[in-house]
Amino acid sequence: LLSGKSHRVYTGVCIAFKNQCNTIVEETEVKFKDLNKGEIDYYIKHYAPMDKAGAYGIQEWIGLIGITGIIGSYLNVVGLPVAQVYNMLRELKLIIS
Repeated sequence: LLSGKSHRVYTGVCIAFKNQCNTIVEETEVKFKDLNKGEIDYYIKHYAPMDKAGAYGIQEWIGLIGITGIIGSYLNVVGLPVAQVYNMLRELKLIIS
């Protein structure tokens, strides 16, 4: 279903601190090339895509051969927008910068 299409990955993060809930939502657009049946079958056979959000891991083989571009945070697609979380922690003065 992702072959030849773009989709968006959203991650929500909430940091609760001192009776406050600070939240962000990070959005990343991911574009797949047209995948052929052989590529899809290979990925399903050699990796475990069905236990992943979106049924793929961008850091795996399919990401290397199938993704033609992203707009936004790569780490958001992997699972956690680390730079954005770091910035939240810094703004809350929970870490020293």
